[in-house]
Amino acid sequence: MSENKSNPTEPPYPPASYAWYVVGVLTFVYIFSFIDRTILNLLVGPIRRDLDINDTQMSVLMGSAFALAYTFFGIPLGRMADTKNRRGLIAVGFVVWSLFTAGCGVAKNFWQMLLMRVGVGLGEASLSPAAYSLIYDYFPPHRRATALSVYGTGIYLGGGLALLLGGVVIKLASGQESWALPIIGETRPWQIIFLLVGLPGIVFSLLLFTVREPIRRGMRQVRDAAGALQQVETPLREVIAYIKANKVTFLCHNLGISLFAVSTYGSKAWIPTFFVRTHHWTSADIGIQFGIILAVCGTIGIISGGRLADYLASRGHREANLRIMSLAPICAAPISLAFPLVESPTLALALLVPLMFLMSAPYGCAPAAITQIMPAPMRGQAGALYLFVNVLVGLGCGPTAIAVVTDYFFHDDAMLRYSLAIVTATAQVASAIILWFGLKPFVRSLDRLKEWNTAHAPE
Repeated sequence: MSENKSNPTEPPYPPASYAWYVVGVLTFVYIFSFIDRTILNLLVGPIRRDLDINDTQMSVLMGSAFALAYTFFGIPLGRMADTKNRRGLIAVGFVVWSLFTAGCGVAKNFWQMLLMRVGVGLGEASLSPAAYSLIYDYFPPHRRATALSVYGTGIYLGGGLALLLGGVVIKLASGQESWALPIIGETRPWQIIFLLVGLPGIVFSLLLFTVREPIRRGMRQVRDAAGALQQVETPLREVIAYIKANKVTFLCHNLGISLFAVSTYGSKAWIPTFFVRTHHWTSADIGIQFGIILAVCGTIGIISGGRLADYLASRGHREANLRIMSLAPICAAPISLAFPLVESPTLALALLVPLMFLMSAPYGCAPAAITQIMPAPMRGQAGALYLFVNVLVGLGCGPTAIAVVTDYFFHDDAMLRYSLAIVTATAQVASAIILWFGLKPFVRSLDRLKEWNTAHAPE
């Protein structure tokens, strides 16, 4: 049953065709964000060589530098998503991260590259809190997990295309060491890739202005002196108090999915290099093949997770989103342990097919679960908090944890396969346990939301 049927005083939802168009635009932008975010994963070798850095420094560029900026700016930008024009916020962010991605192509040392990665994180922090909020207002409850999962395909389409396009460019550029570009000067193939994926985003940002800002649903309202309803901004202290009242739910959800993100960000960051070092593939070959697997299996996985959650919810399972989130990591752990250790590169690549499916399944359900338990005036901020923890822990620690185990425990680049197996499988088991313990608190949070909505209904 849609919200319109259960709440006849609410305005109708926009036409489904236009709502899905909006999801398409937001997904397109998300694809670009993940291309710009993850393109480094294929370029470890040439960047390490030209910038003269080790695995740990490279992992800082892939993870920590981006993650710290993304999380630091994410909370204030999430609050802006609850009160300001969301499409404009995304459009400005798109331009910012595109410029800084292109800037990575002119970086000459580690510190310049670090600054550019911080800029990419700053720009991308504007996107998902505002996108979650927009999708919530465009879709009734029984379609939201699916819509958010379609949006979430940007993670896998973007990450896959980054590897695929990067692999193709490396193949095409393999016969030439560098080019002399106007103004920029001598430019390596990896620098060309950053310019090619960064600069088009500045033009594509104009696509956001075909998206209409929808009515904010469920916002807190009061009557003015004339008796008309006016939306009011919820004070920050009230947002903090609501999150504290649901602290167990937030802790289990955010920490559980963040530990899962340690495995997903960490493995995706180092899988191309693993195939280069262990199975002696070229960066171009693994980029193309892993890129296809990531794009196809990740997309199918995240949509399947969202569809299954919506189906279970329609059958009365209110905790369906969290249940899908808890099942995926425990199913993925044995495969994460196996694929780096098998001797056959073909078998290792084949094991990535079910692994990428399982690794993607929770990522539509996770934001859907957050929006499901939060009052409307707090959804952008709650989404930003979820992303804060997820990116800080997952992207900030995942690639670095694997690199640190390789550099400082094994002291051998060739032992990357064991670092991959240890870090990813351990993180997934811990994730599954924490998310499972969050099921009952999640249901209690749904009941608290009903109480809050009743208490804050306009008189």
